[in-house]
Order: sequence, then structure tokens, then C-alpha cells
Amino acid sequence: MEKTAKEEIESLRARIAHHAWLYYHLDAPVISDYEYDQMLKRLNQLEQAHPEFHDPRSPTQRVGVEGFEMFSPVEHEIPMMSLDNVFSFEDLQSYIQRVTKSLTEPELEELKWVFELKIDGLAISVIYKQGLLVTAATRGDGRVGEDVTANILAIKAIPRRLVTKDGSGPPDLLEVRGEVYMTKDAFDRLNQAQLRSGQPLFANPRNCAAGSLRQKDPRVTARRELSFWTYQLAQISTGYEFESHLESLRYLEQFGFPVNPNIKLISEEAEIFDEISKWDARRHNLNYEIDGAVLKIDDLRLRERLGSTSRAPRWAIAYKLAPEERETILLNIEVSIGKSGRATPFAVLEPVTVGGSTVSRATLHNEDQVKLKGVRVGDTVIVRKAGDVIPEVLRYVPELRPSESVEWEFPSMCPLCGSPLERFSGESDTYCTNFYCEGRIVQRLAHFCSRSALDIEGIGESHIAQLVDKRLVKEPPDIYRLSYSQLIDLDGFGEKSVRSALKAIEDSKSKSLTRLLVGLAIRHVGEEAARSLAKRFRSLAELMHATKEELEEIEGVGEKISESILEFFENPKSSKICEELIELGVAVHEPLDEFGANEIAKTLAGKVIVITGTLSGFTRETAEEAVIARGGKASSSISKRTFALVSGDSPGASKISKAEELGVPTVDENQFLRLLEFGEFS
Repeated sequence: MEKTAKEEIESLRARIAHHAWLYYHLDAPVISDYEYDQMLKRLNQLEQAHPEFHDPRSPTQRVGVEGFEMFSPVEHEIPMMSLDNVFSFEDLQSYIQRVTKSLTEPELEELKWVFELKIDGLAISVIYKQGLLVTAATRGDGRVGEDVTANILAIKAIPRRLVTKDGSGPPDLLEVRGEVYMTKDAFDRLNQAQLRSGQPLFANPRNCAAGSLRQKDPRVTARRELSFWTYQLAQISTGYEFESHLESLRYLEQFGFPVNPNIKLISEEAEIFDEISKWDARRHNLNYEIDGAVLKIDDLRLRERLGSTSRAPRWAIAYKLAPEERETILLNIEVSIGKSGRATPFAVLEPVTVGGSTVSRATLHNEDQVKLKGVRVGDTVIVRKAGDVIPEVLRYVPELRPSESVEWEFPSMCPLCGSPLERFSGESDTYCTNFYCEGRIVQRLAHFCSRSALDIEGIGESHIAQLVDKRLVKEPPDIYRLSYSQLIDLDGFGEKSVRSALKAIEDSKSKSLTRLLVGLAIRHVGEEAARSLAKRFRSLAELMHATKEELEEIEGVGEKISESILEFFENPKSSKICEELIELGVAVHEPLDEFGANEIAKTLAGKVIVITGTLSGFTRETAEEAVIARGGKASSSISKRTFALVSGDSPGASKISKAEELGVPTVDENQFLRLLEFGEFS
């Protein structure tokens, strides 16, 4: 049955939001940039054709994804906008024609474009005051990013202090924007070191660079050999005037900011297409990853006249290079088991170079995809690797299929533990029925320790793998029995990091029941379901004895989730794990609200609350959870819809100023407590 326009729009918005979360929050995309851009392009076309379904929260109306504050939030005084994309010379020509139609004859005669390579890295804003680097932030959602100043200071390519060769003083204020990236050579050296220490290899330079900027220890960032290309002067003190983009970049170079040497000023339209074709052919000769080219109008006054849309400037466009495809032989089809038990078929390939790296494995997604593509062992297949995602088998070459080939059948038994593999009605994925399959141990325990679950900082997947290999841990309770002597023997641990990890393990005991339920990886139980369950039952012991009827009474917990929960607790191993966690005192209760009520009233239903500064009785996370638990929305930025700004110690000056400008009330911590209880603060 064909989807209606509204259904397709809603589906695309949900899928794009999901993949944006994986990309921006976890640096772990599962689709290519190209596929993501195609979804966004299709959504944009549908929204333009059906303006009656306009939604200001749509991914087409903003940059990145909201709500990601791994470090302290930084509000961009000038938004870090994204760029619109084109994927063909025809679309690029249409864009150029749209721009030129809005220009006068004299402007057309002077029109020049700056051609830049599109670096596959992480966009960063760096602010200097009186010549000293004071703040560095990620793009975030375009309005609010993360403070990564400490880690940016660890990157040698970015000046800490502005000094010119001629001795002239720097401006009082300077904001520079650019791309943090990792060279291919640095990436290879890092993976060689990982290999020598027995730790997992990094997937690609882009994700590695992004992850390096999210390290809590700047010394780790410093060891990662990150690099930087400057691409924009965002703001500067009054008194400094530039006529062109290229002129501003040359100005920045005198302070030591690296500017890509392949930037070029172009006057003729034909030369633009020639330049793109040249770099498409040479992209793998570079020592860094690119995924396209950027075209910008050079004249800054002309840029100002052309302006921007809600999410992108009209004076610039990004041309995305097509994904690379290569032929190779499919040697075998095997199945891997993930932390959820999902059995994923993958292709074992004759090694082939795709996208600048050697590929010997590629995903086949699920049983239906294997059948749809019709691939068989021995086939010559087309493999694609676009940007920084897992390679994918696209199709086979019919004329090269061996005559003796046979159709591949999905196995009925788990290749690791021998338990039955089961595909549930209405689902495309197949699962190992053994929750304790050995293939799931490392990933399941790593998930238990992850930020979204018990948040045990310092215990990562590589450490879990070593602990499992040494037979020191097998189930979550084992983590709480680890000792100094056991951890100090692990690669990557010193005395300080061991003590820090042990403290993080102990601190995790006081986390909420919601987080524990997420960490237990019960099938179908995500964060929202976990929160609803914890709110209803309050303790792990109570939840363990819940009936199906009690579970299905909970909003958001239907038959599928309730059956999964019952199945989990009926398993003797699961019950034993939970009983041990209770004995160890691990997150067994959901905290009552501050006033001791068993049910938290929805005092903030429909109200938007923004929090800035440090509160004495809350962490940022618990304060926002308190707002959400009462039906409110915890936002990172102030708008006319904001009900109140909660201000603690050392608040953000820009938020205070914005609140005053919009007439949004600013409340202290005592008023915040009253707000939580009554929905009003006076």
C-alpha cells in the first residue's frame, strides 16, 4: 500500500532524527552521508509540495540535532549554519542560475566564487579575546554547541595566542571557524598502536577525530594528532573591514591559522565543474578525507545582500561527491551476533580498495535484504563505501555468476552458541534466543557501562573485552566486584585511571532505576519505556514480580514490551543477575521527588524550562530530569515560548541577556524548587 504524503513526511522526519542522533550524539552512523542527504532532500521536496504539513521542528528547518550537551553548552552568538547540498552538475547549475538571477549586471561582472574542498571532519568555532583563545565549541544544533576548549587547546595546529610576524597586535575579539580532522597517516599510526595494545581499531578518521574531541582528558586528545583547516572568519572587533572571503582568510593566515592550499578563486562557471571533476578523481591522493566541494561567493557585501534561509546561507552550496563503487568476489556469507542478539548477515569479500581503504567485509543488513539483492557465494558483487560508514553490498553482476552457485539460506541456529535463531512476526530482523549468548557478552556489558545506561566512565568496550577474556566478568554484577589488582593488569590502565574507574563503578550504584533498566538491555525497552516502568514500580524487586496486566496498564508499554519484560524476568539467569544487583545496592530504586510523593504531579505540563549555571542541589542532568518528570520540556536555548530561565552560580551571560530581551522570568534555585512543586515560582 502506497504511503500518503503526510505518512512519508512523518516517516522521513523520524528516520532522519534517528540517524542524526547516531551521527551527532554517538559518532556512530549506520548509513552513509549520501543516504542521509537523499532522505533530507526527499523530505524537503515533500514539504515544499505540501506546505500544509509545515513543522518548525522538522530537520529541514534546523541544523544537527537538539539536546546534546555532553560538555557545557555554548550558545553561538552567530549561528553555525549548515550548507544546502547538491549531488549533480545539473543541480549545481540550477543553484548558480538562481543566484545570478538575483544579481544586477554590474554585480554579475564582478562575481567570483571561492572553491574549497569539503573536509570530512568536525566543525568548530574558536573565540579569541585580546589575542588569547578563550572558548572553543562544536556546531551542536547550530545555535548551541558543546564547550571543547580544553581539548582544542591540545591541538597544535590551532594557535593558543595570536601573534603576527610584523608584531602588530591582534583584534580584541576574533571568532574563527574551521574543521578539525585527522590525517590518514595519523589515523593509520593510531590504529597500529591500537593493534599492538590489543584494543579495538577505530573505524575511520572522521569518527576518530570527533571522538577525540569528546575525551574528558585533554592529554588523550593531544596524543591523537588532530589537525585543523580554517574556512571562515565569523566575527571580529569593529575597525577591521574586509571586502572578500579570500582576503579574510589571508588575514587569518598571518596569525598561523592553517588554510587549505587547494582553495581557488574562480570566475568562469565551466571552471567550477572542471575543478570538481579534477578533485573527484584525485580525492584519494590527499592525506585527509573529503566528501565533496564547497562553493562560496567571495564578495562579503554581496553575501550580506543575498542573506540566508532558516538553516543555510544563500551564498554558498556544498557539492557532494557520489559514493564510490567497486567490483569484487563474495567469498562467503556469515552471521554476526550483536548485544541485542540480532543476527546480522555480512559478506566476506575478496579484499578491494573502496573509498581509500581496503574492504574485506560488508553488511547485508538482514535476511530480506539478502533475498532482495539475490546475492550468492561466488558472485561478483558491487560494493559501496560512502564516507565513514560500514561498506555495503549493493548488487551482483548477473553475467558473471558461477553456474554452480546456490541460493543462500539464513541459518536456523546461532553460529556462536548453537541456540535457535528466531524471527518474530512483523519484524525484519532475526535474533539469537539465548540472552546469554557469548557473542553478546562484551557488547552487552559495554552497553551496561555506557553513558546512556549506568554511565561508568573509564570502563570502555576494550576494557570489557579484556576482562571477559581473562574470565573476570561475565554479567553486570561482576563489574561491582572488580578490585584494584584486577584492573591494574589491564592494558591502558595506570594507578590513577584504576582508582578513577573504581570510583565511577561505586558512584554508579546511586543511579536511577531508569538507567539500570536501560543498561539491562531488555528487548524493546528503551529509555522512555524504562522511565515509565521505573515511575510505576519504583523498585527493581517490585518490577520483577509485575503481572502482564499491570505492565500493560502503563502508558507506552504495550503487549510486545510487556511480553519481553516477562520473558526476561522469567529467565533464571536474569532473575539471578537482578537479585545480585539488589544485594549489591545497584540502582534498585527510582528516586522519589523532592517532596516525598509517590506520584510526581505534572506541574510543568507544556512548559519550557531553560537551566543555566550550577545548582547546589542538582546536577544539570538531574535538574532536567526533574523538569521532564513533571511533564515539562528542558531546553538548551531561550525563545518566546520559554516559561522560565533557572539561573544558578556562574550563569551564561548570553542566556541572561536573551531572557531579559524576551521578557522571560529568571528564577533562582529556591524558586525552581517551588516551580517543580506547584508549577509557579511566586
